[in-house]
Amino acid sequence: MKDKTPPIPAEQLATLRQQIMDLLAQQPMTAKDISMAIGIGEKQVFPHLEHIQQSLRRQNRSLLVTPAVCKHCGFTFTKRERLNKPGKCPVCRGEAIEEPVFSLPSDGSSFHI
Repeated sequence: MKDKTPPIPAEQLATLRQQIMDLLAQQPMTAKDISMAIGIGEKQVFPHLEHIQQSLRRQNRSLLVTPAVCKHCGFTFTKRERLNKPGKCPVCRGEAIEEPVFSLPSDGSSFHI
């Protein structure tokens, strides 16, 4: 007879958001870098980054974002509030855009949300 007990998930020592924060404290990374390091989809990274950004604001800290830059004309998306990569440049309409880079100032401590 087949066992009907549900499978037990593998134990994780840190949540995804804690893992992301620890990675960003070590070095600046793009969403693609984060997704490859943690093993989740790139589109799944952005909601986690937004939550991290909100949590850090409550602690009077900030997520550092190096804005996206158009590779054709050099336009920098400094006023963009969304964290994901823009689709087109508003100046030249080019689609070759460098991704924003995220980082956290490191103070030597582990992050908890």
